[in-house]
Amino acid sequence: MELTVIQERIFEIRGQKVMLDYDLAALYDVETALNQAVKRNQKRFPDDFMFRLSAAEWEAIQQMNSSQFVMSSGKHRGARYQPYAFTEHGVTMLASVLKSEKAVEMNILIVRAFIHLRRFALQYRDLSEQIQALKEQLGSHDIQLGRIYDTIERMLDDQTELKSWQKREPIGFKPPKK
Repeated sequence: MELTVIQERIFEIRGQKVMLDYDLAALYDVETALNQAVKRNQKRFPDDFMFRLSAAEWEAIQQMNSSQFVMSSGKHRGARYQPYAFTEHGVTMLASVLKSEKAVEMNILIVRAFIHLRRFALQYRDLSEQIQALKEQLGSHDIQLGRIYDTIERMLDDQTELKSWQKREPIGFKPPKK
């Protein structure tokens, strides 16, 4: 399975990258065993590893990509309750409670997908910071260029005044013409 297929199932909710329980169950090929395994091992899944989506969060995700959810949620989940969201740490913890070979293989791919997204986000942040630095430099250059233009204009004005001063008819003692 390609990382992009997994990455399409990773959402950002509450400032965290998460995967939903039914997507994980489908990837691990353990439709009902996932939630049972989590219930039997609740101590391994604190709130920063797993949380239930609010109704508003669930609705927003459904609206984001309704065609994907028709297939995924239609057979697995009714409208009665919201899915669980697993953070990267929660997904890693799932590997310790799901013992199937498929679950272990998929867990490795999922962790790689999270790592890839984190690297991409870091590169994006670096690029964003570099662009911001360039904007700041250009802003200071605009100020400096404005000052240079003002100085040049003043110098030109001063030269115009100097030329008009030199062309005037002198007053006072005038030497005789030869």
